[in-house]
Parts: sequence; structure tokens; C-alpha cells
Amino acid sequence: MKILVIEDEKELATDIVNYLTSGNYLCEVAYDFNSALEKISLYMYDCILLDLMLPGGDGFQILQELRSQNKQDGVIIISAKNALEDRIKGLNIGADDYLAKPFHHSELAARIHSVIRRKQFDSSNLIVFKELQIDLLSKTVTINSLPIILTRKEYQLLLFL
Repeated sequence: MKILVIEDEKELATDIVNYLTSGNYLCEVAYDFNSALEKISLYMYDCILLDLMLPGGDGFQILQELRSQNKQDGVIIISAKNALEDRIKGLNIGADDYLAKPFHHSELAARIHSVIRRKQFDSSNLIVFKELQIDLLSKTVTINSLPIILTRKEYQLLLFL
């Protein structure tokens, strides 16, 4: 699964990327408004983690741009701004979830998994194609009910394809 982390705090962005990479996610980072706009225009992501306060612009504008392009990327706003108005505005513009900073890694991972499941896999934790079965929760792969051991990179490539 491919994740874009749009976060100007480099230490936090690195922390999120390190955690998610260890969980078999492919991650890219945008540290400012312009690089975020460039990445969302050029690529598709399974989930975007979007900070609202960015150098050069505002996260709400990025969310509006995503929706104006009719992109179906899942979006979780991660922000230190925890005002009710900001949460409502973000969800009304098209965010799938809102997570206030600071947050626990495990909660972030659960929310990402939930957004991806809803967006791409019709609320199922299983991807089945003929005799191939991928369990997204346990990150296991079976063919004809026989377990297949994959490296993290092999698993990532399988999900990507």
C-alpha cells in the first residue's frame, strides 16, 4: 500500500514513515504545500496523511484540489489544530478521518487500515483472486490454502500490483 505523508515537521514525518515502513507500507513525504500539490497531481496513493498547516499553503486547499481532480485517494487529516470547526470543515471537504496530534502509532495504523479497506476493498480484510488470498490484517498470503512466505518487499510489490 502506498502512503503519502504531507507533514512539515521533518522529525514527525520521519517517525511516521519509519513506523509505517516497518508495517509493510510504501511511503513518500512532502514537506511543503507545493511539493504536496506536485505529488498528488502526478501519483495515486492508497492513503494520504495530511497536515493542515504547511509552508506555502494550507492543507484544506490540498484536500480541495484532490477532490476537484476527482481523486479517490483516502485522506486522514493529522493536525495539531483540534478545533471542532476544523474537524467538521475537513470532513465536509472530503477527508475520510481526522486525527489530532499527538497520536499513537497504533491508532494511526488502525485508521489507515480502515480508510484503505473502505476505499478499495469494500470493507473486507481479504483480497481474493482465483487461488491467491491476501489477508490485509495479518499480512499473510496463501495459494490454494497453503501459506506463502514473502519478504516485506515481495509483499509490498504483490499489493502494489
